[in-house]
Amino acid sequence: MIFACSLMLSACNEADLPPAQAALPEGDNPFFNEYETPFNVPPFDKIEVAHYKPAFEAGMSNQMENIKLIITQQAKPTFVNTVEALSSSGELLTRVRTVFSCLTSANTNPELEKLDAEISPLLSKHFDGVYMNKALFERVKTVYDNQSAFKLDGEQAKLLDETYKAFLRSGINLDDDKQARLREVNERLSVLTVKFGQNLLAENNTFKLVIDRKSDLEGLPESSIAAAAAAAAKHKEMEGKWFFTLHNPSALPFLQYSGNRELRELMYKAYTSKCNHSDELDNNAIAAEIATLRVERAELLGYANHASYVLEEAMAKTPDAVNKFLAQLWTPAIAVAKNEAEQMQALMNENSSKAQSLEAWDWQYYAEKVRQAKYKLDAEALRPYFKLENVREGIFILCDKLYGLKFEQISEIPLYHPEAMAYEVKNGDGSHLGVLYMDFHPRESKRSGAWMTSYRKESYKNGKRVAPVISIVCNFTRPSGETPALLTADEVETFFHEFGHALHGLMANTKYYALSGTSVPRDFVELPSQIMENWAFEPEMLALYAKHYQTGEIIPDELVKKMDDASKFNQGFATVEYLAASILDMNYHTLTDKTAPNVAEFEQASMDAIGLIHQIAPRYRSTYFQHIFAGGYSAGYYSYIWAEVLDSDAFAKFKESGDIFNREIASSFRKNVLEQGGTKDPMELYKAFRGAEPEVKHLLKKRGLDQ
Repeated sequence: MIFACSLMLSACNEADLPPAQAALPEGDNPFFNEYETPFNVPPFDKIEVAHYKPAFEAGMSNQMENIKLIITQQAKPTFVNTVEALSSSGELLTRVRTVFSCLTSANTNPELEKLDAEISPLLSKHFDGVYMNKALFERVKTVYDNQSAFKLDGEQAKLLDETYKAFLRSGINLDDDKQARLREVNERLSVLTVKFGQNLLAENNTFKLVIDRKSDLEGLPESSIAAAAAAAAKHKEMEGKWFFTLHNPSALPFLQYSGNRELRELMYKAYTSKCNHSDELDNNAIAAEIATLRVERAELLGYANHASYVLEEAMAKTPDAVNKFLAQLWTPAIAVAKNEAEQMQALMNENSSKAQSLEAWDWQYYAEKVRQAKYKLDAEALRPYFKLENVREGIFILCDKLYGLKFEQISEIPLYHPEAMAYEVKNGDGSHLGVLYMDFHPRESKRSGAWMTSYRKESYKNGKRVAPVISIVCNFTRPSGETPALLTADEVETFFHEFGHALHGLMANTKYYALSGTSVPRDFVELPSQIMENWAFEPEMLALYAKHYQTGEIIPDELVKKMDDASKFNQGFATVEYLAASILDMNYHTLTDKTAPNVAEFEQASMDAIGLIHQIAPRYRSTYFQHIFAGGYSAGYYSYIWAEVLDSDAFAKFKESGDIFNREIASSFRKNVLEQGGTKDPMELYKAFRGAEPEVKHLLKKRGLDQ
């Protein structure tokens, strides 16, 4: 009888050994061998496209062999020989998947894209094969049902719980016919999500706004003009012209500063109609089919809708809780946005000889005019103080002040792209914490946006810590000519944000890979990233890094005050466009009808229902909403503002102490949040740090919505 462990401890421990691991394949494929590189990072210089498919196939085969060994072993099920063995059964597959997924986002090419479309359904089949394996589940269930006999610690109990739920949420209890259909749905979804993202990348690289008359550059800052000229210079047929794209560093300043209203309209409509042109890159049918298949999958698994399935594992727990939360914020936000629209319409009336109505492509342009008139702050005046290298050094200083971390650039190390750079991260005592890659600028091989990812997550193996290899990837303004990369305030904030994610991965200190770092509910994962944003523009922080790139002068107090005075300006717009996208996400994923929606009509009806004014579009419209249709945030886009309640409340603890660099508070945040990963319930982690549940008042105050 297995559950006599407490009575026969020595015998039980002797028998409770993990089954032998299946042998790894041999050969010169870099994935088949331990990496012989500094800090065992991936050997990017040796990995070729031809290596991926054999490594994927070998990884899937190897994991299945390991699972067979778990199932067929003579020993009765225990935590070690079943649950722990399962958690480490796919090391080779994880090794190749992490590199491949990172590069298909950050440095892809047609060969990788073709392979991604081929591999994705194979992986779907593979993982269905794991989590629909009844013999394997029976062993896991035996351990789960009798867990008290194994005297598990907290982390072991959490891994067991997550493993057991993974089987249930993957359809292990369905009959054969329903399992077969679920496999088909999962496979089709894996194909569609890859296609959605690939279409969007291609669309971002396809659009070109080419200007050949200098007069059409009216109002644009020199930084945008120089960047557009540099982009045009790469193409012989555009020599002497200016080339603008849909990448944010190009498109957003154009909308903010261009005095040519017709061209602003052209750029805006191109930006907000991405993948919506009834061509080979159109995402309407793909989005509709994804939403419909998610309805069917939820129904198969016994959930009311996809959002209920997703949110069961989140802090929010239910769609109703999310919708109530979003509605609570929508009412004050839309009121502020309407007031902002009135201010801009008034300024537009003053500056125009004929009556014109404020349109969506006018918003950012007149918002900047109002900002300058009301707060005497020109956003371009900030750029000289935000040289990329200075911002990076400022973040390093912040990490030292809070956590004692040191960053040392590594020169002799494989890089996945020449523009990437790598740093060794050390604790205050000099011990190795991890490796951090950073990659800052747009290119055609990189998807838009900014993100953190892992080439290797932290874990423990044979009693020793396996240090993480983390990467942050951004699309910041490039250097131009003799001018270095000068960031916008939004880009600075994004840098701090992604670095917060990086710290979550670097500081992880959990035994199991599956629970490490960012392996937390989606609406908690943004806390470590967003709390970092709070430091970015604090006067004490600005004094450490915001130095004029030419003179070295620290940003003047007068300019800092203007930034603070204007910090709540246009927050109605920012909050409304974000909430509109979050509500659109929830509307798609609370559908119960398996009839494919007409995407344009569905989106319009969703926005009409909440009273979105016509001058504001959702931050992401359906056909380019990568977060929810290709990025893992389905029924989860609300997470950013949910976590902002947490981060605003958490940062208030630093402010209340009178020292925003309070090392004691930072140490508590590291110990109770950053190191813990997914080992405990998120609210339990938060309360261990803060001493209480968060209050929404700090968020409303920060965004100026407490009026």
